[in-house]
Amino acid sequence: MSDAVLAQRDARGILATPAARIGLIIPSSNRLSEPQFRHFAPPALGIHVTRLQMTGKWNRPLSALGEDLDRAASALADARVDLIVFHCTGTAMEEGPEQEARAIARISDGTGIAAFSTAGALVEALRAVGIARPVLVSPYVQATNDHEKDYLARLGFAVVNDVALGLKGGDEYLTVPPERWIEIARAAMRPEADGLLLSCTNTTQIETIAPLERELGIPVVNSNQAVLWAAMRRLGTRLAGARLAPELGRLVETA
Repeated sequence: MSDAVLAQRDARGILATPAARIGLIIPSSNRLSEPQFRHFAPPALGIHVTRLQMTGKWNRPLSALGEDLDRAASALADARVDLIVFHCTGTAMEEGPEQEARAIARISDGTGIAAFSTAGALVEALRAVGIARPVLVSPYVQATNDHEKDYLARLGFAVVNDVALGLKGGDEYLTVPPERWIEIARAAMRPEADGLLLSCTNTTQIETIAPLERELGIPVVNSNQAVLWAAMRRLGTRLAGARLAPELGRLVETA
């Protein structure tokens, strides 16, 4: 039996009950958030997921998700989660901070459970590690990157360079290996940049954080990393003593 499995059992060998739970609303095509969250989250944090058809052939802006968003949030509320996360970076940022805030309020008001989005977690993470002038790297088409740059600019960030791989969707996003993300990030860096933002919840980017920070000497923030960190911050004393792995970089060292 692996150490990871043993760590989730108590002294009697019984599976431990999570001290707190988060619920993720993810695009239906996303296949990497679940395994990554379960790998990097401490055993004390339970992970629950519901899927929403909102990207690819189902592509809709956040403002058009309406009752589908309500149902997804309600399903997670049935699982008695402590936080609900709208977990899709591009969709959360597409229509700007105001629409994102309305959607998060709709989730919270409808369920009575605190909520936030991947976009909000990224903003918190960038500020926590002192990034104001990031380089943005994503698997998206350029139009999505442009939406993200606009979202960030409206909150005081200045993206100094960006790379959009122009991949067709989630099925292609997840095929890019960590080594390729490192090559892309290395080539995208600019002297005036004070950090790197790896945007997307359905990629292997999270595996590149530690090696990129060592090589580039600047903090690196990624969508899945930021949401885990933001959830841990919000749950506070419920997860006292629980820690994220140091391989998630400088962000996890912040309070």
